[in-house]
Amino acid sequence: MSSIVVSELEYGPPGGDQLFFDVSFRVTPGEHAAIVGANGVGKSTILRILAGAIEADAGEFAIGGTMLYMTQDVGMSRPNDTIREMLIEVAPAALRDAGRALIAAEKAMASGEDDGIGYANALSNWGDLGGYELEAQWQASAQRSVKTQVDDVSTRLVSELSGGERKRLVLDLLLTSGADVLLLDEPDNYLDIPTREWLEEELRKCKSTILMVSHDRTLLERCSTKVIAIEGAGCWVHGGSFATFPEAREKRQELLGDRLKRWNDEERRLFHHMKIMKQRAAQNFKNATKANAAETRWEKFVAAGPPPPPVPDQQIYVRLRGADSARRVARLEDVSVNDLFWPFSDDVMFGERVGLIGPNGTGKTHLLKVLSGELQPTNGSVSFGPRTSVGVFTQVNDRPDFLGRECIDIVHDRISDEEKAMKTLARYGLRNNARQKFETLSGGQKARLEILRLEIEGHNVLLLDEPTDNLDIESSESLEKALDGFEGTVVAVSHDRTFLAQFDRFIMITDDGEVYGLPDFEIALAGLQKPKNLATLKLAKPLHVIGD
Repeated sequence: MSSIVVSELEYGPPGGDQLFFDVSFRVTPGEHAAIVGANGVGKSTILRILAGAIEADAGEFAIGGTMLYMTQDVGMSRPNDTIREMLIEVAPAALRDAGRALIAAEKAMASGEDDGIGYANALSNWGDLGGYELEAQWQASAQRSVKTQVDDVSTRLVSELSGGERKRLVLDLLLTSGADVLLLDEPDNYLDIPTREWLEEELRKCKSTILMVSHDRTLLERCSTKVIAIEGAGCWVHGGSFATFPEAREKRQELLGDRLKRWNDEERRLFHHMKIMKQRAAQNFKNATKANAAETRWEKFVAAGPPPPPVPDQQIYVRLRGADSARRVARLEDVSVNDLFWPFSDDVMFGERVGLIGPNGTGKTHLLKVLSGELQPTNGSVSFGPRTSVGVFTQVNDRPDFLGRECIDIVHDRISDEEKAMKTLARYGLRNNARQKFETLSGGQKARLEILRLEIEGHNVLLLDEPTDNLDIESSESLEKALDGFEGTVVAVSHDRTFLAQFDRFIMITDDGEVYGLPDFEIALAGLQKPKNLATLKLAKPLHVIGD
C-alpha cells in the first residue's frame, strides 16, 4: 500500500534544542498532503527523516511501496555536476547506489586506476537493475523540460541549465516515474508562473501518494487534499484543502481555548467543593468520607492534566515606513542587458508597485541589478530622481557582508541600543537566533533578517528579487501588509501569484525579448499563460523598440 504512517516522531539537531516531538499523521494512498508551519519548525527535517537522510531521536514511520525524494535545493548545490549525476541522486535507492558506483568506476578507469574490470562490473550491475530504462526516462524528461536540445546527459553540465529548468526536469521525472510515494520539498521554488501552473496540473494528475512542503499559497489551495500543520512542537491534521485550512485553524484555536477554559472552571469547582467538604469534616467527622472522596476526585482530575492550550500565533511585524521622494523615481531610457531583451524605456513613479514578470531566463533579475547599480546596462541608461534611497533584497539572500556575523551584530550596525535591537529581532521571530551566525540560519530566517535590515535602513525605493521564496506563509502575509502601508516605491521580481496580485502594474519580458507594460494582474496572468497573444491583449503596451 502506498501510504505514509508516522507515529510520535521526535527530533532535535545535535547540540540544539528539540525541533518537534509527538508528530503523528497518516497519508492514505493517492492523497496529496502538504506540511505547513513557520520557518524553522522542522518541515524539511520530517521529509529528510522519512527519506532516510537523517535519523529521528524517537518515534516510528512506515512508507508503503517505492519512494522517491526531492530536496528543495536539488541541482543547486553542485552546479559543476553533469545532468546524469544530478538525476542519479533522485533515482530509487538501488539505482542511486549503482549509478554512483558506475560514475566512480568511470573516473577510476579514466585515471588509470582501473583496468576496466571494475567498470564492466559496475556497468553490468547498472543494466541489471534497470539503469538503461531509467536513462531513456531521463532523455524523455529532458526533451520536455529543457529549452535547448540535450544530446547527452552524461556530458551536459547542470550549470548550463537555469534553476527553473533543473527543478522542472527533476519534477517531470518524478511525477511520471510511477513511484508509489513522492516526498517533495519546495517543488515550486525557482519555477516561473507558467511552470508552476504546469506543476499544479501534473500534481493533480499524479496517482502517487504525495507529501510536500510548499509556501506557494495558490499551489497549496489547488493541489493539497490534506494539510499537516507543524506547530506547538507537535502537529495536527486538517482533512481538506489548504483553501479551507485558515478557517479550520481558527475554529481549532477557539475550540482549544474553550476546552481549556472549561477545564480550568471544572478544576476550580472541584477544588472549591473539596475545601468545603474539608471544612464540614472538621466540624463533623461523619463528613470525612465525603471529604476524602472529593479530594481524590480533584487530585485525579489535576493529575490527568489540562487539554492543550491554543497554539500562540507566530507574531511577525514588518514596519517598512519609507519616505517621500521626487515624483519620478527612476527613468529607464533604451535599456537592454546583453541580448536578453530589446531596448525599452519606462518611468517608475513615486508610490508605484511594479512587478517584473516573465519566464525564467528572460533577464528580470539582470534588470533589477541594473536598477540597483550592481550591473551596467549594455545599452541605454538608468537615472534616479532626487531624494531616493534604494534598498535591495537578493533572491538567494547573498549577503557576503553578513557572513560570519551574528544576527544581533548585523542589527547593531543600525541600532546600538541592546534592548531595542532585541525587540526588533523579536518582531521578526528572530529573538532566539540573536547569537546565531547568518550562514547557519534557515532560508526563511535569512530572508526575514534581510527584510529587517531594509526596514531599519529606511529606504524609500525597494528592489525585491523573489522576496517570498523562502518565507513561510505568515511571514509572506506580514510582508504584504507592510508593503501595503509602505510610503515609497517597490519594484519586485516574483513568481508568487498571491504576492503579485497586490501590485499596481507589470513589466513583462517574453522569451523573444519583447517588453510589455501590463496595467493589472489579470492581464499580466493572461499574458504569462499565452505570451503570443500579448500584442492583442487589451491595454497591453509594448515598451520595447525593435531596431533595424
